[in-house]
Amino acid sequence: MNNAEHIVKSYDSELSELDNAISRMGGITESMLARSSEALVKRDASLASDVIHDDSQVDALEHEINAHVNRLLALRQPMADDLRAVISSLKISSDLERIGDLSKNIAKRTITLSSSTPIGAVHTIQRMTSLVQSMVHNVLDAFLERDEEKANDVRAQDEAVDQLHTSLFRELLTYMMEDPRNITPCTHLLFIAKNVERAGDHATNIAESVLFLVTGVIPDNDRPKDDAANFAGLETQKD
Repeated sequence: MNNAEHIVKSYDSELSELDNAISRMGGITESMLARSSEALVKRDASLASDVIHDDSQVDALEHEINAHVNRLLALRQPMADDLRAVISSLKISSDLERIGDLSKNIAKRTITLSSSTPIGAVHTIQRMTSLVQSMVHNVLDAFLERDEEKANDVRAQDEAVDQLHTSLFRELLTYMMEDPRNITPCTHLLFIAKNVERAGDHATNIAESVLFLVTGVIPDNDRPKDDAANFAGLETQKD
């Protein structure tokens, strides 16, 4: 193998390593989201604690990807498709890190709720979380396969998440009006629902990064949105 072939092979390997790191990070965040929902339904504080602990792995992988991207930009000076892949990986890792944070936030509130009166709305949150988890899984496949159609499908699912969020918001308000003792647990569930909805938004961001990677064009049409419960008082704060 001559020197030029060695350089090309080494460069391809570095780009592949970036994909693998995104895949590992995505797998952990998808698992965190699923287990945070399971912990909420089962009122399992121990499982919720495990989710909180796993967030450090997500943060470490984001730092690893950032360092890898900086090294590629400095030493390889990628162009065209390769440059889009590097830039997209950086954006995707940021969105995955936020999904990890949101899952951690859900787990923290789950620990608080584990000792309070059960509220039936947790099953609606479980359905909503299952949909978002599917979005995360499918958008990671879209990234690894460079699949425009799968990315568009994920982007279209954001409206269904918003509709569930709006329905859940109304359901929780009903519980609070029926019994003032429900106000505190329902408030926690409102924030949890907002965290899940925001995780869906980040999955949609990733879908748009995939579309940019595959087509070279950032989608310019507005996402379909249907979320009457999206008001400033429930905007998620990063812990």
